Amino acid sequence: MTTTTTTSSSLLRFATAGSVDDGKSTLVGRLLHDTKSILADAYEAMERVSRERGGDGVDLALLTDGLRAEREQGITIDVAYRYFSTPRRTFILADCPGHVQYTRNTVTGASTADVLVVLIDVRFGVVEQTRRHLAVAALLRVPHVVIAVNKIDLVEFAQAPFDRIAGEVAAHATKLGLDDVVCVPVSALDGDNVADRSTRTTWYSGPTILDLLETLPNTDELAASAADSGWRLPVQWVLRPQDAAIAPAYRDYRGYAGLVVEGTVRVGDAVSVQPSGRSTTVAAIDTADGPLDEAVAGRSVAIRLTDDVDVARGDLLSSTAGAALPTRNFHAHIAWLAQRPLRARERVLVQHGSSFVTAMVTSIDGILDISLPGGTLDASIVPGHELALNDIGVVSVQLAQPLPIEDYGTHRRTGAFCIVDPHDGNTLAAGTARASAPGTGADGYVSI
Repeated sequence: MTTTTTTSSSLLRFATAGSVDDGKSTLVGRLLHDTKSILADAYEAMERVSRERGGDGVDLALLTDGLRAEREQGITIDVAYRYFSTPRRTFILADCPGHVQYTRNTVTGASTADVLVVLIDVRFGVVEQTRRHLAVAALLRVPHVVIAVNKIDLVEFAQAPFDRIAGEVAAHATKLGLDDVVCVPVSALDGDNVADRSTRTTWYSGPTILDLLETLPNTDELAASAADSGWRLPVQWVLRPQDAAIAPAYRDYRGYAGLVVEGTVRVGDAVSVQPSGRSTTVAAIDTADGPLDEAVAGRSVAIRLTDDVDVARGDLLSSTAGAALPTRNFHAHIAWLAQRPLRARERVLVQHGSSFVTAMVTSIDGILDISLPGGTLDASIVPGHELALNDIGVVSVQLAQPLPIEDYGTHRRTGAFCIVDPHDGNTLAAGTARASAPGTGADGYVSI
């Protein structure tokens, strides 16, 4: 488990996933209840419905099941978000559906998650849907995975079933390249090891679910500490005040606003502008609260440059050392989210940060079959000529214009992209650029 600890005021995004009836709704309800994040009227409504159903206590699963029942009446199932906090941290919870046919929504929920909490019913152990969720975590490089081995009360709080599942998870995680996976024995129904340590699992000395959520570093904290890989700031907006009479001091102001997604940028740093390749230096770092000498990952700032270079919305500012390089051709894992299938030679739009570029999926190089015994992602790729809904595949993409798309394994924020329908603007797929042997094409741009 990663030993880095978080600061007290940081935000953590986490997603929950699991098979149907693994107790995910109860776990979410228990977590919200034990952190005192349920409003009084909502709790009273759960008490009333629980009594009407003849239950002995309050069914905490009702907190999320009511919304989920409404969502399941439609054609698609959306991710539901919950917002809550403790004295130590603020949380955004993405509650993903458990049905196999809605795996695409697990991709949606996990795509921005710092932690993925995967539930396993201790009676059934690791099932295909568990392996699928772990594969999604590996593909999306979710920094931390927490395995909640639920319903431990139904096996009399025995250690052996938990150890067996933990061993199987560890072996599968190693094959997938997941290096931060923690297993916790829980009873979501009774609250054992959810927010409070259980006295009935004396053989377990590890953290509770809430302990982990409050202390694991989030993506921005990990990115801020990754100084060796340089810094990155995708330009979201070019700031040019229009009314000089109101703000004469800003008559010649030009700032490039965005979120620092990796590393630490400092005044005086050398800057590489991509995809143009121009170089300059950081003249100033501005915020709504005043100027800064430096800005770490997770901070929204406006950067001023010493030279009047051409920088537009969608460009990427990065450190010159280890700078991002533009590419016209790349390979990627994509999760297909659309009802209609994807076939080779299809023309699409690729959204990378704030940039939209016309592109073509030149080939479909394989489809992930998580049921194969090989275990690793590469060993689970089988031939295929099209991607259907919920498929995860390996594709080759050619861009009409270069973009600074990087290897997702090294640069999570700048290695991610979406595939968009050029006709109606709907999102068709979520993608992560894959590492491969770099080369330079006839057009002079690098291929990844």
